[in-house]
Amino acid sequence: MNNIELNDLFDYGLYIYQYKDKFKFSIDSVLLAEFIDIKKDTKHIVDFCTGNAPIPQILSTKTKSKITGIEIQKDIYNLALDSISYNKLDNQIKIINTNIKNVKDYFSTESVDIVSCNPPYFKYDETSLINETKEKAIARHEIEMNLEDIMINAKYILKNKGELYLVHRCDRLEEIFKYLDKYNFSIKKLQFIYSNLNKKAIMVLIKAIKNGNKGSLKVNKPISIENLITYKEIFKEGD
Repeated sequence: MNNIELNDLFDYGLYIYQYKDKFKFSIDSVLLAEFIDIKKDTKHIVDFCTGNAPIPQILSTKTKSKITGIEIQKDIYNLALDSISYNKLDNQIKIINTNIKNVKDYFSTESVDIVSCNPPYFKYDETSLINETKEKAIARHEIEMNLEDIMINAKYILKNKGELYLVHRCDRLEEIFKYLDKYNFSIKKLQFIYSNLNKKAIMVLIKAIKNGNKGSLKVNKPISIENLITYKEIFKEGD
């Protein structure tokens, strides 16, 4: 435990276990958790590539719905379990240690209301993995899964009209749109995030509906995260 520390999960009143030097959750996960629209009749949310479970834990402050996280790396999975136990969220959040490509072993088809995912951003052959830890390499690069795997497995477990939420790099939007269309997801909302409004967008948040009607895409006004004090309800005005 000497290489593990317990940190505040921003201002959500929760705590999260992290490695001091090789794996920490990102702002991307916090933004994605805030971007998710949870309805009163939402019963089950599944978070792909959950890491040490920042998204499930943040969502627990917004809903009483059942939340399941899926994490392939055993060490990171154990951090998630420790955090959930520390925050006394065991009755609401469950973490499964497996590849998202194995969801059929754990879920019935069309049994989930929402799937969220903060996936690896980089293609496996896009950059060198030299000098990266195994944990960071798998978290950052499409070594164990890719964009198409997300769509295939989200489509399997999502109910008809179920919602898929993604955060990703803007330079992969064309590919993301291609796979969403291939698996019959309709894009409903885009949110571009900037570190500074005078610079290029640093990421995009996407809401898509399984078997949704085409032609009702909404693009929220751009948001800069520069000098923010809190991320809570950051998208409230954008809706």
